[in-house]
Amino acid sequence: MQQKIWKLGDFCRTGSGGTPSRSQMNRYYEGGDIPWVKSGELREGLITSTEEHVTQAALRETSIKLVPAGAILLAMYGATVGRLAILGVDATTNQAVCHIVPDPVEADTRYLYHALSAQVPAIIAMGVGGAQPNISQSLIKDLKVSLPPIPEQRRIAAILDQADALRAKRREALTQLGEIQQSLFMQMFVISKCYPEETLDALCELITDGTHQTPTYVDEGVLFLSAKNVTSGRIDWSNVKYIPNDLHVALHKRLAPKRGDILLAKNGTTGVAAVVDRDEVFDIYVSLALLRPHIEILPSYLLAAINSPICKKKFNQALKGIGVPNLHLKEIKSTKVPNPPIEVQQEFERRMQSLAQVMAQHQSSLSNLNSLFFSLQHRAFAGEL
Repeated sequence: MQQKIWKLGDFCRTGSGGTPSRSQMNRYYEGGDIPWVKSGELREGLITSTEEHVTQAALRETSIKLVPAGAILLAMYGATVGRLAILGVDATTNQAVCHIVPDPVEADTRYLYHALSAQVPAIIAMGVGGAQPNISQSLIKDLKVSLPPIPEQRRIAAILDQADALRAKRREALTQLGEIQQSLFMQMFVISKCYPEETLDALCELITDGTHQTPTYVDEGVLFLSAKNVTSGRIDWSNVKYIPNDLHVALHKRLAPKRGDILLAKNGTTGVAAVVDRDEVFDIYVSLALLRPHIEILPSYLLAAINSPICKKKFNQALKGIGVPNLHLKEIKSTKVPNPPIEVQQEFERRMQSLAQVMAQHQSSLSNLNSLFFSLQHRAFAGEL
């Protein structure tokens, strides 16, 4: 089968947008009806609505451009670098988004979207910069894509679309289950207002933070966790740093984390918490707070309370700092949450465990679907599908 290997710039029109001056809110934003896409809104799907809109004056007087529906969008830098989406409406974008408009004679949009998606890890690796690499317009234009005849492109895109749709349904189910977990906490402890509120300080035997000293890291030693290792409800033990044993001994004299403790991110991505679910020897940095619940407070309940919308709202109101957000121990200790009897906490834990089992099944299914999709993707662009 005849296939063309072309550079993206040979059959696509590309460009980027801009950010109209925020000092001209009245003229460039308020009352606007033109969708304006920010890079954070690229989530590997179809974009039909945006958080913000701009005016016709912004389109005439600033660097933004109107991009046609059907264009592929690619985030070029920042935390979202490499994210893709397809425009479902005519829109404008900010300067962090590259729009890619293929020649319909040469390329099917859905096929090209999947072809670029398959190259995202390589695209990011080619970027320049540190933790958040940047990719340029010239790099994007030089990307090479194989282009079989249009009917074959559409056949391949249809297969990948179908496999991707199955993944999307499973992700949506997991999202809904997560919402049910939060709803369960709110219904049992907040909406009912059956239980008195107590400060976190009153519910814990210890609330403190990690070392304020930036340690010297080593290749092998004792695990050292920071805020980046804590997600909502889970500790990421796979991407950790290590400190020398002599430093660990000194740190452990002040604080020895253990199973059942709650780790709460207090710097950067604040208000995110997870429970220590294993007997692991480790130390923590100042970006983490440690909460050790009293014996009559279940760690699972305290974790749900901290991760609940009501607690997150209180934390957000207490944030300090202009640059990196910072949550002080004083605000953490004074935050109030419901204090239900232990038997009610145990009933809540049983229900949460049931939901967790269902979520684990969906997560396992999603992992299998991901493997299937990536296998199909590899075969498609190796000419084997």
